[in-house]
Amino acid sequence: MNLNSHRPRRQSPVLQNRTIIPNDMVTSHPEQFSFYPGAIHAHWHATANAKGFDITGRILDRYHLALRCHACSHVHASRIYTVMSVQPQCPACMLARLQRDAEAAGVTHLRRDPEHRQYSFYRASCGHDVRRQHEIIRRVAAGVTDLRCETCHAATEAREARKRGWMLVGPDPEGDPNYRLYAHADGCGAQQRIARVNMRTGRFECSCCGEGWAASRSYLYAMSFTLANGRDLVKLGYSRDPESRLLHQLRIARTMPCEILRVVEMASGHQAIRTEKGLHTELRETHPDAVVDPLLYRGQIRVRSEIYDATLTPLILSMLDGIETQAAAA
Repeated sequence: MNLNSHRPRRQSPVLQNRTIIPNDMVTSHPEQFSFYPGAIHAHWHATANAKGFDITGRILDRYHLALRCHACSHVHASRIYTVMSVQPQCPACMLARLQRDAEAAGVTHLRRDPEHRQYSFYRASCGHDVRRQHEIIRRVAAGVTDLRCETCHAATEAREARKRGWMLVGPDPEGDPNYRLYAHADGCGAQQRIARVNMRTGRFECSCCGEGWAASRSYLYAMSFTLANGRDLVKLGYSRDPESRLLHQLRIARTMPCEILRVVEMASGHQAIRTEKGLHTELRETHPDAVVDPLLYRGQIRVRSEIYDATLTPLILSMLDGIETQAAAA
């Protein structure tokens, strides 16, 4: 019979005008749609029709039927038990949905995972292939989450490490997903577990050759901030890494206008903190009205003091210039 027709009592062993779909698109993965003699009961027809299919023949063995999808006319093999007990899924419609979801998510659907029916392989916009759960792709398409390419992400982590003078060795040997194993490439060569967030922000030191903060190089800095109400502020402080201090500690909202105005290198953290305290003492004594109440910037800048009105910016920059000049002459 032609399995695209609806003649339950007359059957043929041959599928006419129908392309056999690959195994990963077939419900029951048959080698071929071969004829199987036997009656097709009326209640089977009624149930299949109610679920969006026509039964076009009995195939393979006494357990299987050929179903034609009402939506796309695709014919696939399905167990009788599936038809009668649950909702059959048309492989062609399912594949079309996966392709639409992938397109909406900005990726290309390559093939379903033969080992897990909830997963497929996709080509990301970067050109690398990734394996993802179908639900994740739908969430990406809806804008709920992002798709991260493991290959690109590993390259990003390696660049972050090189920027700090380290080399990414591999995953954390203790299995913590927040840590990686690094080697001190520009130093002693020792390997060390470091939290990735610390590698990104620079807030760590080598456990073998690293100096403590008091002895290591540090910087005085001046930073500007613009609050949500438009008021401009200036902060004077010190840090081993002013950029990390600004972007990963002080700033709360990424959209907040802020920048580093000036940095002055100090020989040690001890010297930096001693100099910084002297500057704050002088500013508070000479310009007490310029000290900003922490309540005014709470929730916008993650600090409790050392913030002044922007009118002191020229003075603070001049003070830092003087310190740099003195250090150069010493």
